[in-house]
Amino acid sequence: MSLMADDILTLALKRLERRLALSAVDRSAFLRMPFYVKQMVPSAYIIREQDLTKTCSILLSGFAFRSKVLGNGGRQILSVNIPGEILDLQHAFLGKADHSIQMLTAGTVAFVAADAVRDIAFAHPAIGRAMWRETLVEGSISREWIANIGRRDARTRVAHLLCEIAVRLHAAGLITGNRYELAMTQEQLGDATGLTPVHVNRTLQKLRADGLITRDKRSITIEDWKALSAVGDFVTDYLHLETEHGPSSILNGGYHA
Repeated sequence: MSLMADDILTLALKRLERRLALSAVDRSAFLRMPFYVKQMVPSAYIIREQDLTKTCSILLSGFAFRSKVLGNGGRQILSVNIPGEILDLQHAFLGKADHSIQMLTAGTVAFVAADAVRDIAFAHPAIGRAMWRETLVEGSISREWIANIGRRDARTRVAHLLCEIAVRLHAAGLITGNRYELAMTQEQLGDATGLTPVHVNRTLQKLRADGLITRDKRSITIEDWKALSAVGDFVTDYLHLETEHGPSSILNGGYHA
């Protein structure tokens, strides 16, 4: 196996090892799984709702999102995915997609055979448990998004989303300061928070006027983390950033701008 192949699957392996310690044998088996890589354009479907599952995808670069489209044509964005995340473990085990996953930006995706994912989960119980934990965390994030949309006001919803993206990028080592690229249009932010694009724009403008954030095209700079997280009713617990070996550094005082 080439170094390039090792590097690609290592992204997903590191993700799982945040959930559970794996042996050298486990790691070697994981890196031997067959896969192919595909360059994706914005809005391209990784998998569509109702598709039968043949692969399990790993986001190597760019951003993606999960969504469901309702009978009236309305779209609800269910989560935003960042590089290094395994996008559809649940689909690999359920056999049929119950929601769609699309690219938010241009990026690269590795597709692993679903049969290989299922086989390795049962042949290597530690890998299976790590996958189980990963899907449980996805469920935890989904519950937080339901609460965000269902019970928080517009200002709190948007602030919460901005905080979550910052913390997840920080935990993945993709940012180190207080600025990041927000790869979402106002329409997409509206689909993620249950707001109209106009309401999203007004809310972002108010957060900026209050000195909590600044915006430059699609970049967000968090100017006052403590105030923004308070406005967003944001606590990191639901992200389950801990590992078996203790809490990650991001929980030691939280994200610092």
